[in-house]
Amino acid sequence: MASVADEVLEIFAAKGEAAYYGEDVSQLEHALQAAQCAVRDRATEALVVAALVHDIGHLVEGAPEDIADQGVDARHEEVGQAWLAARFGKEVYEPAHLHVAAKRYLCATDAGYFGKLSAASVQSLALQGGPMTGEEVAAFEGNEFYREAVALRRWDDEAKIPGLVTPGLEEYRGMLEAAAKK
Repeated sequence: MASVADEVLEIFAAKGEAAYYGEDVSQLEHALQAAQCAVRDRATEALVVAALVHDIGHLVEGAPEDIADQGVDARHEEVGQAWLAARFGKEVYEPAHLHVAAKRYLCATDAGYFGKLSAASVQSLALQGGPMTGEEVAAFEGNEFYREAVALRRWDDEAKIPGLVTPGLEEYRGMLEAAAKK
């Protein structure tokens, strides 16, 4: 039976070279850059794993790369949460699940944040509900993992640099195994 790390690596091997929804990097490049940002910022190993797999829903759902152009929100965070929750603890799947909500949160609470979003992120934001309302902000801040989700969101936004050299997936095998449900 394959380990969780093997499963993650196999998914990225099979689908990681796919374009990352309107960005100039692949799904794999984006995942590795987000994880590298988390390592740089001395995140916990669980949060590094969350950064690495935060968009796994895109890879396991199989939605077309132009889904946002079709005016559809694939809700990859929900697909990803279901997949991740079967394999990892809450400290991995909850920040990953909340990374879309964190974008909406930051648009509502950080005046300069929206201006830093890529065109693809602006497009998906509209499909995901736009900036949060005051009530939604309060509810989001009530989640025990909201700070981790905000950190992950910022790494997500940063992880879109074409050609950036990063450690490979194999570098994260130990962290994936350590974070996996036993």
